[in-house]
Amino acid sequence: MPTIGVLALQGSVREHVRMLQEAGASAIAVRRPAELDAVDGLVIPGGESTTMWKLADTFDLLDPLRMRIKEGMPAYGSCAGMIMLADRIEDGVDGQQTIGGIDMVVRRNAFGRQVDSFEADLDFAGEPVHAIFIRAPWVESVGADVEVLGIAEPGDRIVAVRQGPLLATSFHPELTGDTRVHRYFVDMLREL
Repeated sequence: MPTIGVLALQGSVREHVRMLQEAGASAIAVRRPAELDAVDGLVIPGGESTTMWKLADTFDLLDPLRMRIKEGMPAYGSCAGMIMLADRIEDGVDGQQTIGGIDMVVRRNAFGRQVDSFEADLDFAGEPVHAIFIRAPWVESVGADVEVLGIAEPGDRIVAVRQGPLLATSFHPELTGDTRVHRYFVDMLREL
């Protein structure tokens, strides 16, 4: 059984832990580099991407996160986690940094402000899912090695991608009770 960490700096940590456990993984909160070293994969939850970056830096996790990703650790980022896994971002604050790893350009808060949050049904990797978008990003463009796993209206925007051991969605599957996205990630770990 893989042990998957949930980056516990901000966001729906408990919800992700519960969904991972329901998907057949052992799950722990990760706040320190030693905890990061103990996991087989990592979920980076939603929240506010600039705050997450600053907290990761404050807790001396930014460089260890980058190193583990570069070494091939599987990771899944939802919403702000998608932004953190992007190699490039649009509409970031001055000096905003990411962990990187997925060859994509992500636009922060692309679907609008908090009041513009919405729910939609979409296809995720061939499975129908109900998606919750909260101040969500979307993917502006992807590199040749990135597989698009989900598109959402309005405007046929890319909202789910995979590149090798990295997965990202602009929506929050942990808030729906549907474990399909988390099962997809757990299965990714088992296959790698």
